[in-house]
Amino acid sequence: ALSNIVQVAKRLSFAREAAHCHKRSFWQWLNGVFNRYDPDRIKEIGPDRAAAEWLIRCGAAVKWCGAVKFHTDYNTLPKTSSSAYRIEEIDATDSSIMAAGFPYLKDLTQLKSINLTRCNYLGDKALQMLQLRKDSLEEVRVISCGNVSDAGVKSLSELAKLHYLELFDLPGVRDREAILRHFNEFLPTCKVDYRDVNEATKPK
Repeated sequence: ALSNIVQVAKRLSFAREAAHCHKRSFWQWLNGVFNRYDPDRIKEIGPDRAAAEWLIRCGAAVKWCGAVKFHTDYNTLPKTSSSAYRIEEIDATDSSIMAAGFPYLKDLTQLKSINLTRCNYLGDKALQMLQLRKDSLEEVRVISCGNVSDAGVKSLSELAKLHYLELFDLPGVRDREAILRHFNEFLPTCKVDYRDVNEATKPK
């Protein structure tokens, strides 16, 4: 009887694991669809509107030049391309953006700031692709992104106009001090705020 119970428990455990894997695979597939780059859409409605669709679809928000608040509603995006709607800031906190969608950034000529906080699908390739906007990006935040490494963070030194970089809680980065030295050497005009996780969590 006990062996039968054990067998049933094992089957239930396997079923739960299979369901979990299926659910995870579904979300990975869906995120892949949401991040698919569509150059024809850019031709149809312009780069800023197309990028806004991608970002908001993935749970991010955009701020237009001159706007006070971030735009988060897909259904109220401008219907067509207009010079009145140029993306100046991106807040991708808790979004599902992936490197596959980053070609949308290429023609965002007014993009000055991007916040990448808790972006679980983001890795080094995405950080390297920020070089598509090396002539406009001034502020970048990379916080609690577990899949980025030293190489990805160091690639941000190619952003020639970058004057502020915030880094925090990046478990994939092995040598924080080497990162600071790298930016001091290759982009000395940029202020790098890279707090140590252990120091930040110590009680005052």
